[in-house]
Amino acid sequence: MAEPQIGIVQPQQTDLAQGELAAVEKLQKGYHNLKAELGKVIVGQEAVIEELLIALFCKGHALLVGVPGLAKTLLISTLSRTLGLSFNRIQFTPDLMPSDITGTEVIEEDKTTGGRQLRFVRGPVFANVILADEINRTPPKTQAALLEAMQEHQVTAGGKQHRLPQPFFVLATQNPIEQEGTYPLPEAQLDRFMFNINVGYPTEEEEFQIVRLTTQSREINLQHVLSGEEVMQLQEIVRKVPVADHVIRYALQFSRLTRKTETGGVVPDFVKDYVAWGAGPRASQYLVLAGKARALLKGRYHVSTEDIRQVALPVLRHRVVTNFNAEAEGMKSDTIVKKLIDHIPRQQYDELDRTAAKMLRDQPAA
Repeated sequence: MAEPQIGIVQPQQTDLAQGELAAVEKLQKGYHNLKAELGKVIVGQEAVIEELLIALFCKGHALLVGVPGLAKTLLISTLSRTLGLSFNRIQFTPDLMPSDITGTEVIEEDKTTGGRQLRFVRGPVFANVILADEINRTPPKTQAALLEAMQEHQVTAGGKQHRLPQPFFVLATQNPIEQEGTYPLPEAQLDRFMFNINVGYPTEEEEFQIVRLTTQSREINLQHVLSGEEVMQLQEIVRKVPVADHVIRYALQFSRLTRKTETGGVVPDFVKDYVAWGAGPRASQYLVLAGKARALLKGRYHVSTEDIRQVALPVLRHRVVTNFNAEAEGMKSDTIVKKLIDHIPRQQYDELDRTAAKMLRDQPAA
């Protein structure tokens, strides 16, 4: 792979306008307020909440994977309430049909003329936040009903396109331990999810707080932190964050080094031994976008390689397909990504980060 060359940013991206800086401060304040509101209901899970909010501000969808009882559904429904967005829960079952999600056309009689006409009845996918609960419990044809909605933000029925309300997020849950009677999501659909968020067990202290708080009577009042219009405005601000060329090249390495077809003999041995299929270009796009959102949430106006490292796991864990050798040796995709983080040299990139940050600080304000 070519030696990374620093190219700080293009001139039109060197700084955010004064009004946009105010919006950035609003994003940071909204982020902390959202965490505070979610903390009224959810104990712990700080990394999960951060990753979920990063996906939200990047216009991305998220897949939450964890065993039952870890408040995945509660977290998503609480998030929609704090944002004041419309929310629908779709419980995926083996007998669910695509029209049960997207909607269907019905014949309706016109009382005035006596004629009949088709009318489209919208399905539950027409909401700002969609909770696709246990998405792997329904057959592939029904899972595929979400593909167009996730990618194009529209539904096609009877040859007509019906636009979905904006902003639009699909937040799906999946149980990793129960595989009997389930239908694993195909790679094409997994790739539509920006993040695969691993929801783990709470610590002993967190579980103590969960039990103490949920076994007594209490009233929770959630406040609306951001409106739908404000969320869309902040999503546009995220895309205007400047990114140095070396950060983009760093993100590219995470994707390209997972592909056995990469030329030049740079693919690590552990990838050759354990990876069947590597990540596509969408992984590189999401690494940079998530890095932008994380930088803003941490109070910075530029992206560093540390931001890329911190979002590498949720972006790549469902895009790196391991082979039989990995399965036999218990090698998970998370392990592959962690090995990649250690494999890619950091020192030169850290120096480039410092140089890029200094150049951006020295530039005159817009």
